[in-house]
Amino acid sequence: MEDCIFCKIAKGEIPSNKVYEDETVLAFYDLDPQAPVHVLLIPKEHIASAKEITAENSGVVAHIFEVAAILAKELGLENGFRIVNNCGKDGMQSVQHLHFHMLGKRVMGWPPFPTAGN
Repeated sequence: MEDCIFCKIAKGEIPSNKVYEDETVLAFYDLDPQAPVHVLLIPKEHIASAKEITAENSGVVAHIFEVAAILAKELGLENGFRIVNNCGKDGMQSVQHLHFHMLGKRVMGWPPFPTAGN
């Protein structure tokens, strides 16, 4: 997609702080981190959202989770991490390109994640 910021990042047209890259997936640090470790994992192929995952393109999602497991080791997330995907307008998806937030090393004093009743 021509005006998609994540497509431009994947093509190298916009710089990013890359953590991982192969022929199908790119992982880079989020510019507005919500945790001490906040990496975005995106397919290089434009898939607008989780609503557009099909039998033909679902392999890239499996590969993204394989990459997340590799990154967990490399980034020292042995105590765990979260993978978050926002889908569509009502799901608060800000960029219309499938992406997963990998968040880890939450510590006291870091902005807390919302919980029920807060």
